[in-house]
Amino acid sequence: MEGLRPTFTEAPVTIFATPTKLATESAATSYLGDNRVPDLQKLFQKSDGLPVHLKRGLPDRLLYRTTMALTLGGTIYCLIALYMAAQPKNKK
Repeated sequence: MEGLRPTFTEAPVTIFATPTKLATESAATSYLGDNRVPDLQKLFQKSDGLPVHLKRGLPDRLLYRTTMALTLGGTIYCLIALYMAAQPKNKK
């Protein structure tokens, strides 16, 4: 009777023994796009009285208004569903 003794004699193959990328192949060094951070910092730090989430103009306003409309619509829908669920059922 062997019980719970292991029956294999070789060690299992290690899958993650070697790295798949070298340190010189990192994404930070291979990215050749423009650095837009200084421009965005100037834009967001400008004191024009606008909140940060509306600084980039029309796209931000559309996204903000769409989010607010969906939030209000969902709230109203939930309140109506709760009201209808609270009503007793008709027995005929």
